[in-house]
Amino acid sequence: MSLRESLNLIVESVDGVIAAIIMGYDGIPIDEVAVEQSELDIQLLSVEYSIVLKEIKRAVEIINMGDLEEVVISTTRTCIVVRVLNEDLFAALIMRCDGNVGKGRYLLKLKSFEVVRELS
Repeated sequence: MSLRESLNLIVESVDGVIAAIIMGYDGIPIDEVAVEQSELDIQLLSVEYSIVLKEIKRAVEIINMGDLEEVVISTTRTCIVVRVLNEDLFAALIMRCDGNVGKGRYLLKLKSFEVVRELS
């Protein structure tokens, strides 16, 4: 299954998804699937969160807590689920705050294994 197919499967299966992105910690998107129109600037949001995620990853390494796997950021308008894929890439699921976050987290985790295989 290709990267795009994996992202499409997630966004089509989960209520409330705005977009799904595979991105590098450098802020460069590898692939993206947007499902609904939003006033959010998905590219800007992704780049800014990649900076934050890089800092969280560094903090986890400094305090020697193991490898970072997942980060969930909830705001009054959105919920962003981030799943680390490898040392260079992560996947992010951007959802409305009333979306099915649990199902989104589950499918992102499940599909991340396939995405990692596809990237290898």
